[in-house]
Amino acid sequence: MKSRQPLTTLTLGAIGVVFGDIGTSPLYALKEIFNGHHPIEVNQANVLGLLSMIFWSIMVLVSIKYVTIIMRADNRGEGGSLALLALVTDKATHAGVKWIITMLGIFAAALFYGDSMITPAISVLSAVEGLEIITPTLNKFVVPITLVVLTGLFMIQKRGTGVVGLYFGPVMILWFGILGALGLLQIIQNPSVLIALNPYYAFHFIMAHPKLAFLALSAVVLAVTGGEALYTDMGHFGRLPIRLAWFGFVMPALVLNYFGQGALLLNDPSSIQNPFYLLAPEWALIPMVVLSTAATVIASQAVISGAFSVARQTVQMGLLPRMMIVHTSGKEEGQIYVPFTNWTLFVAVIALVIGFKSSSNLAAAYGLAVTGTMLIDTVLVSFVMVLIWRWHLLTTAAVIIPLLLIDIAFFSANALKIPDGGWFPLAIGAVSFIVLTTWRKGRQVVGAEISKHSMPMDAFISAIDDVHRVSGTAVFMTSAQIGVPSALLHNLKHNQILHERVVLMTIETTDTPTVRNEERVSITDLGKGFLRIIVRYGFMENPEVPKALQLCEKLGVSFDMMSTTFYLARESVVPAKKSNFAIWRGYLFKLMSKNATSATDFFKIPANRVVELGAQLVI
Repeated sequence: MKSRQPLTTLTLGAIGVVFGDIGTSPLYALKEIFNGHHPIEVNQANVLGLLSMIFWSIMVLVSIKYVTIIMRADNRGEGGSLALLALVTDKATHAGVKWIITMLGIFAAALFYGDSMITPAISVLSAVEGLEIITPTLNKFVVPITLVVLTGLFMIQKRGTGVVGLYFGPVMILWFGILGALGLLQIIQNPSVLIALNPYYAFHFIMAHPKLAFLALSAVVLAVTGGEALYTDMGHFGRLPIRLAWFGFVMPALVLNYFGQGALLLNDPSSIQNPFYLLAPEWALIPMVVLSTAATVIASQAVISGAFSVARQTVQMGLLPRMMIVHTSGKEEGQIYVPFTNWTLFVAVIALVIGFKSSSNLAAAYGLAVTGTMLIDTVLVSFVMVLIWRWHLLTTAAVIIPLLLIDIAFFSANALKIPDGGWFPLAIGAVSFIVLTTWRKGRQVVGAEISKHSMPMDAFISAIDDVHRVSGTAVFMTSAQIGVPSALLHNLKHNQILHERVVLMTIETTDTPTVRNEERVSITDLGKGFLRIIVRYGFMENPEVPKALQLCEKLGVSFDMMSTTFYLARESVVPAKKSNFAIWRGYLFKLMSKNATSATDFFKIPANRVVELGAQLVI
C-alpha cells in the first residue's frame, strides 16, 4: 500500500468506494428472497430461518473468507483475481498447474465484465422503484428515470471521478447510518427477531425445507454480492482501513437493516412488496428515494472504475490488445478512463434496463457471475496457501473444503437462473474469455513466428562493418529480448544505413502491480553502438517511453529526443488455412490487431519522431 494518508481518511474513503455494491443490497435482497422467482411464505419460522441464512452467509463469505483470509493474499498491496493470478503463477512450477491457474484467473476476469454490466442496472432500478411506493401511478416513470440517471453517469466518466469522489464518503456514511437507524427502530419494536443470529434457525429451515432452502440460496446471495469487491479494491485503500470500515461500521449497519426488515415482516407480512422502503416513515419516502439513487450511483461508479482497472490490467498482462487509457487526474495515478470499456458497458447496461424492466427480473440474471468469481477465488487462494504461505495440506483442506462446498451450493442454486436471465452474465463471461484467450494465444503464435525468422543478434552485429552509419539514435521497439527486430532488418534492407547508436527497447510487464524507478530500466551494451534496454512496468502501470529514457541518464546513457527516431513494426496478420490456431480465432485475432491503439499513442512516443515499417505474418 503506497498511500501515506491518515488511517481515518483511508477508512472513510473505503466506506465511500469499496462498499457501494454490498451496501445497496438491502434495497432488493430480502424482497427477492420472499417475493422473487421462488416465492416463500412470510411466516415467523421462514423469516427467522432466512434471516439467519443471510447473517451467516455474510459472516462466512464476506467476514471470514474475504476480509479475514483472502485479503492476506495481496500482490504488493493489490487485490483482485488478476493480482491473485499473477501472484500464484509466479510460484507454480508444474506446467499443468500453471495452465489451470491461468485459465481460472482469466475466466474470473471475464466473469467480472458480466457482473459489472448487471450491477449498475439492478442497483439504480431498485432505487428508483421506490417511486412506486409513493404512488403506483409513478410506475411508468421508473425505467425512463433509470435510463436518464445511468446515461448521465456514463457521460461524466471522461471528466474523471475525482470531483464526484469527494462526495462519495459523506453520502455513503449517511447511507449506512440511516440503514442502521431504520433497522434498529424496527428491532426495538420486535426484539425477538434477534434470535435469528443463532445459526440453529438457518439449520432448522434447511432441514425442514431442503429444496426450498436450496432455491432460496439464489436470492440469499444478493446479500453478499459486492463482497468480492472488498478484495478487488484493496490496492486503493489497504487491508486495515477496509477491515476497520467493515467490522466497525458497514457490517453492523447492514445486519441491523436486514433484521429490521425481518422485524417489519413479522409485524406486517404485507410489507414484503418493498420492505426496505416501508422501513421508513411515509414522510421520508421521497428523501429515501433520492438518497438510495445517490447510493446506487456511487455503487455503479465503483463498479465502472473497477472495470477500467481490470481493462488496464488485462492489456498490461497481454490478454487484450493495446487500447486508449486516459488519465483523468494529475495527482491520483489510479484515476483512469477507458473509452472502449465505458461505452461497451453503457450499451449493455441500457439494454439490460430496457430488456428486463424491473429489479426483480434482473435479480434472475444476478448472482451467477459473482458466485462464479467467488468459487474461483477460493480455488486460487488454496494455491496461495500451499505454494506461498506453506500451509500443510491438511490445514489447507480444513479451511478450503467447507468454503468450496458453500461456494458450490451458491453457484449451483444460481445456475438454475440460467433460463430466466442467468445466461446473460454467463454469455458475456464466455465471450470475454474467448477474446482474452484468443489475444493471449495469438501473441504467443506471433512471437513464435517472429522468432522463427529472426537472425541472431551477435551474427548481425559481426556482419555490419561495411554498413554506412549516420548520426543520431534509432530506437527499435521489440517484444523479443533475443534476435534482430524485423523493423531493423527492413530498415537496413531498404535504406542501407544504420544510425551511430542503435537501441533495441523491450517493454516488459512484471507480475507485480508496480515497479520502483530504481528497478525499471536495465541496459546491456552489445557493442558497435548497439544497446539493449529492458523497461519494466507493473500490471497496474501505463508505459511511457520518454520518461523511461530519462531514467537511463542515471545509468550513464542520455538521449536527445530531437536526434532520436523510433522505429515501430506494424505486423499485418494473415490467418493460415492449416494451423494449430483455429482459423476463426485467427480472424478474430486479426480484427483485434487492426483495432488496437497504435504503439505511438500507447507508449506515449512523440508522433513526429516515429517511423512505422510494415510486415506481414502468416499464423
